[in-house]
Amino acid sequence: MNPVNQPLPSGPIPLGITAVRRSRQGVVAWGSHRVTVGGNAPVRVQSMTNTDTADAIATAIQVKELAQAGSELVRITVNNDEAAKAVPHIREQLDRMGVPVPLIGDFHFNGHRLLTDYPDMAQALSKYRINPGNVGRGEKKDRQFALMVEAAARWGKPIRIGVNWGSLEPDLLASMMDENAGRPVPWDARQVMYEALITSALTSAAQAQKLGLPPEDIVLSCKVSNVQDLIAVYQELSRRCDYPLHLGLTEAGMGTKGTVASAAALSVLLQQGIGDTIRVSLTPQPGESRTQEVVVAMEILQALGLRSFVPSVTACPGCGRTTSVTFQELAKQIDDYLRSSMPQWRERYPGVEGMKVAVMGCIVNGPGESKHADIGISLPGTGEAPAAPVYIDGEKKLTLRGEGIARDFQRVVEDYIEKRFGTAA
Repeated sequence: MNPVNQPLPSGPIPLGITAVRRSRQGVVAWGSHRVTVGGNAPVRVQSMTNTDTADAIATAIQVKELAQAGSELVRITVNNDEAAKAVPHIREQLDRMGVPVPLIGDFHFNGHRLLTDYPDMAQALSKYRINPGNVGRGEKKDRQFALMVEAAARWGKPIRIGVNWGSLEPDLLASMMDENAGRPVPWDARQVMYEALITSALTSAAQAQKLGLPPEDIVLSCKVSNVQDLIAVYQELSRRCDYPLHLGLTEAGMGTKGTVASAAALSVLLQQGIGDTIRVSLTPQPGESRTQEVVVAMEILQALGLRSFVPSVTACPGCGRTTSVTFQELAKQIDDYLRSSMPQWRERYPGVEGMKVAVMGCIVNGPGESKHADIGISLPGTGEAPAAPVYIDGEKKLTLRGEGIARDFQRVVEDYIEKRFGTAA
């Protein structure tokens, strides 16, 4: 039967799927600042510095930049004595700058010693990241893992047990490969890798609980660099436990590749209700700000409708109907203006992050999209009258003309925000 002639459905088309959170709830805290992770808490955005942690000032400045961009948790490398000594000074510097974002210490190989030798560092951090593959081997592994967990319990810090397929426990992987070779029908090597990642995370979590760490203070991650592998691993990990889960491709890559791969992998999992914190591990382009990974993570959550961070700008791509790049320049100008203003607006204009702005290039979709937005402008296209109608809350309110349309529209946006979201509104 022709689809056009199909009978109408008996009920309305279902609305977009709403992800259901299913993990245990934990808390990442520093002083009076608390960031709840898991349960029904929002999916949190995390990032990581790439400065030398021993340079306390440079690291504190980058942490501030990441936090102002929207990162709610920031991880820093703690890889040697100099870095460990710097951590309390980084925390103090951030406090002086009014940046209460929690700091996560990233430990590999020598974390057991650093957490023992530098108690001020252990206290200044809000959370520890432990990689079971880089804790040690043989009898040393259990002892050194225990020292790190005991430090977390002593200072009341949560941990993330972060397994990575680039540094998977070699003894565990070897034994599982041997076991697989003895099966009547051996698994594919990738399936063994999946199982090894999950087993490492879950057995380490069980060990941490036996050592006295409360289950709500444990977050798990099993990171890989391939989209389909990540989806498969986290779907199974989520099925087997209710710990909060941290999502992210371990090396997403640069630019468009890293952005698209991260969006593809994380969106599938987040839509299924899997994931409590996320990081987009982008390799920065030369000269590019580290904050780009925060922007991408926020855009993924906002595109899925899971959170709102900054007013969204709808803009058409342009075609032969548009007379110039005016609408593109205006869209970018407005988008940059909204993003740069958000650090001040978060407190001054509660709810402004949910505002929708439309900047359209011609009459085809311009008026319609503008009506659907909170505030929108339809610029003149080829052959259209040199006028730009502005729509506010679905109604045409005024028309802008002349050379200063961009400047005038920005003023209209500012006035709208003050009237709608100002504390006196």
